[in-house]
Amino acid sequence: MSGTTFAPPGAVRRHALRGAVVLSAAALALTLTAGSAPMASQVAAATGCAGAEADFNGDGIRDTAIADNDAPVNGVSKAGVVHIVYGGGKGTFELTQESAKAGSSEAGDGFGYSLAVYDADLDGCADLAIGIPYEDVGGRPDAGRAVVVYGSPAGLAAGRASIQYLQGTAPLSGAAEAYDWTGYSLAAGKSSTGVSFLAIGAPGEDLGTTPDAGGVIYVSGSSAVSIGIINQDTATAGAVPDTAEPYDRFGTSIAATPTHLAISAPGEAQGSIVDAGAVTVFSHTLVSGVPTPLYAITQDSPNVYGTCETGDAFGTSIAAVPYRAEGATSTTESLLVVGIPGEERTTTQDSGGVEIFRLDAAGGYQETAFIDQATTGVSGTATSGDHFGQRVVAVNTAPDSVSTPENTRMAVGIPGKESTTGVVDRGQVQILPLVGPPGDSDVLLGPGYGMPTPAATRQYAGMSLGSSTAGLYVGLPYGPATGRAVYLFPWNVGNAGAPVQTFKPGAGGIPAGTSSFGTAVR
Repeated sequence: MSGTTFAPPGAVRRHALRGAVVLSAAALALTLTAGSAPMASQVAAATGCAGAEADFNGDGIRDTAIADNDAPVNGVSKAGVVHIVYGGGKGTFELTQESAKAGSSEAGDGFGYSLAVYDADLDGCADLAIGIPYEDVGGRPDAGRAVVVYGSPAGLAAGRASIQYLQGTAPLSGAAEAYDWTGYSLAAGKSSTGVSFLAIGAPGEDLGTTPDAGGVIYVSGSSAVSIGIINQDTATAGAVPDTAEPYDRFGTSIAATPTHLAISAPGEAQGSIVDAGAVTVFSHTLVSGVPTPLYAITQDSPNVYGTCETGDAFGTSIAAVPYRAEGATSTTESLLVVGIPGEERTTTQDSGGVEIFRLDAAGGYQETAFIDQATTGVSGTATSGDHFGQRVVAVNTAPDSVSTPENTRMAVGIPGKESTTGVVDRGQVQILPLVGPPGDSDVLLGPGYGMPTPAATRQYAGMSLGSSTAGLYVGLPYGPATGRAVYLFPWNVGNAGAPVQTFKPGAGGIPAGTSSFGTAVR
């Protein structure tokens, strides 16, 4: 590995996380049960809440949340804004820390750096979790926090008061420390037993004298009735199968399905091999508020393709979806996608790769594919500096049916890809099936090639991806200001196919003059 950093201009924060692929404000947007039934405190569906995906106002139509975490607020630089676009032409809403009732906007907070959508209180209206990893707390820079803004028939932040998750403040224990980056990553959903959960990454968390070992705050139940702290020294529920080491950055990326939780540590060292990376998988069974660890996966694990190498950064981004095999009568398994943007081939450095794992209900796993742009049948060419896998998202549009190449899809960001005309770091996105031969239905998209904006240097297409059953969201927060936009593509789009919806500053009720519109989208 060359060990070179990958960070778009203006995206590197102070005291940046150490590693082969620097975790920047553009690098990752970077989604447990408490018994066998939903908690009694969880409320019934509110009148007017239809329970549709990402439906913040309960009208049965999907809404969209788009972050501009570098946007100024009331003259405060890089405080951050999340733009809400209500479906069905029902208007827009500008969510700030003030309108979310989550404190005051401060310079460099990065409000909206990460987003997750789920029904936290099970009332049928979707709720929005927002990461603020660069929030200063009590004079401690970049301690970070997360906030959940509740939906209602009147929209976001118009009903139940928001709840904040800040270390050292109820309901969380511990202490906020400088550069914890709490809220750097988020994953949320509902377990197979119907309990809502939220996992909050703090990859800069120090453990004793171990800097940036990392950790994850795990919140179970609609009223935060159970909160556990997961790290690589967690002993409750059985020891996590790894050891906390300096700069592991456990919690950089989180992914979850109703049956599994996965947490990445791309800075994990394997012996003398630094920044090789690892992903730890948990079940949803809680012991003392902590999900039960099952195993850790690295490229040196049995029956896993490849070898741990310096700077691979295995797990820089991860995604997971439910999986049902042929003949299965229920969906109890998952597919886990692991991005390895620092992976190299014999003649290419940092060209990148992706591995897919099937996680079974018995606590085991099986690798089903290793994919890069040199894989037989896959479109494109693997070249140095592509960083294929810097960002990954996935979808299962029919989780209660047998998984097929049509209903289980993934998108891989290739932000370092040069265009065919030589435009450096234009970037690209590749859509591939999660099951079956990856080249049978793969699709390439990029600026000037499906994305209706001209190709330009350092657009880094593929740095911002969002997954939904409605389609694939691709954000273009970098490059020329005139090209800043978010595009929604159907998962079955063809090569260079057109988006079905475009979100753009200055159009459709979205204010003009944004800074990094589309850094995260849900």
